[in-house]
Amino acid sequence: MVLSHASSSRDDALCCTFASRYVREPLPRYRMPERSTPKEAAYQIISDELMLDGNPRLNLASFVTTWMEPECDKLIMDSVNKNYVDMDEYPVTTELQNRCVNMIAHLFNAPIKEDETAIGVGTVGSSEAIMLAGLAFKRKWQNKRKEQGKPYDKPNIVTGANVQVCWEKFARYFEVELKEVKLSEGYYVMDPVKAVEMVDENTICVAAILGSTLTGEFEDVKLLNDLLVEKNKETGWDVPIHVDAASGGFIAPFLYPELEWDFRLPLVKSVNVSGHKYGLVYAGVGWVIWRSKEDLPDELIFHINYLGTDQPTFTLNFSKGSSQIIAQYYQLIRLGFEGYKNIMENCMENTAILREGLAATGRFDILSKDAGVPLVAFSLKDSSTFSVFDISDNLRKFGWIVPAYTMPPDAEHVAVLRVVVREDFSRSLAERLVSDIVKTLHELEARAIHAVNVSSAIAAQTDNGAATKKSVLEIEREITARWRNAVSKKKTGVC
Repeated sequence: MVLSHASSSRDDALCCTFASRYVREPLPRYRMPERSTPKEAAYQIISDELMLDGNPRLNLASFVTTWMEPECDKLIMDSVNKNYVDMDEYPVTTELQNRCVNMIAHLFNAPIKEDETAIGVGTVGSSEAIMLAGLAFKRKWQNKRKEQGKPYDKPNIVTGANVQVCWEKFARYFEVELKEVKLSEGYYVMDPVKAVEMVDENTICVAAILGSTLTGEFEDVKLLNDLLVEKNKETGWDVPIHVDAASGGFIAPFLYPELEWDFRLPLVKSVNVSGHKYGLVYAGVGWVIWRSKEDLPDELIFHINYLGTDQPTFTLNFSKGSSQIIAQYYQLIRLGFEGYKNIMENCMENTAILREGLAATGRFDILSKDAGVPLVAFSLKDSSTFSVFDISDNLRKFGWIVPAYTMPPDAEHVAVLRVVVREDFSRSLAERLVSDIVKTLHELEARAIHAVNVSSAIAAQTDNGAATKKSVLEIEREITARWRNAVSKKKTGVC
């Protein structure tokens, strides 16, 4: 969603010189044109504007998949006109969705008996999946409180301050207090001990992150489970765990199979994962899996029959495309366990190449860990002459989109750059990025030296009675300070 402002200027129109053989009059920007536009012209107009967008494969800010095989692209286009919600009309698509749910549930070690099917649903992404999981926790907690005759108007969720913004959205939209465990310098994930200390009788769940957006690190779900088991025994509560595995859910099973974070832990009641991240599908598809049928209250499931037959539905959206669900099924059967494992290993190897290249410059501290999501988060050792925001801005001229951001409270004084390594980020691209970062460092240093020289010249003039002026370096530092201040007011959690 973009909140836009439409200008009322008479010149506010698209002047399409290249397409003038079809269109001789400018098209209005914010109003529908009075007459039709030839298809060739409409295509060219939009294509010309889209050229100014960034290259998705060079967008290292995003975890979202930017490349798939041509065969899968064709399947997507073949099914782009199918509305997934019409299950009676498209029963095979519904079956493929159910197969995906069961495959992912088994991947996460859900306790499914031979005669049972997994409980889960496809969503448009992890944000919707988290909303659904949160609603299930809230409703189940409310029902239990009502049975006990206790107040049920002040539910809360305990998370780390490093959670993605969708958790804040859920809390605000559905009136749940979000109790955040603050971070500290050098420790950028939720501390399980502090999290359990914040739990009370109104806590509907504790949310753990498998793959922090900030550093890619996996939170210690096993320790959280063990500590929470003890607290539940002491208090008589039954506080469960949700694992936000948006980024790490398609990594941990293949690279760290012995790591206990999923349904092997008794308090983990639901898990979400993004199919459009390391599930290797274009945006947007996500999945939420519940441990058992008892963890999803029946009253949240709607039954409709006006599309042909009785159809159960539990989504925030109604209509949605079938393409990404079909694409997810393609990836699961095309790659299999071996294929996913190979891709994730390659991503980690390219991450290691990038990490080593950045460390070799001697200019950066690497904040991300070796184990976790394949990304590199790094900060400048010396920010006295230029900042990570300067580096991010200057890298854009090479085509790279590398985000710079500050950490959440209480580590907001730490500013970092982050590079997400996806399947289509090759070793050669990693080496090229390091080379371009080194060039950027040299250019920024040269600019700083020039600014010092200008400042010295101005100082000399001032000594001779000339008017005092701000140096270039002072001006740049003021701009950087304003930039940092603006960024510090923004919410972190880049998708």
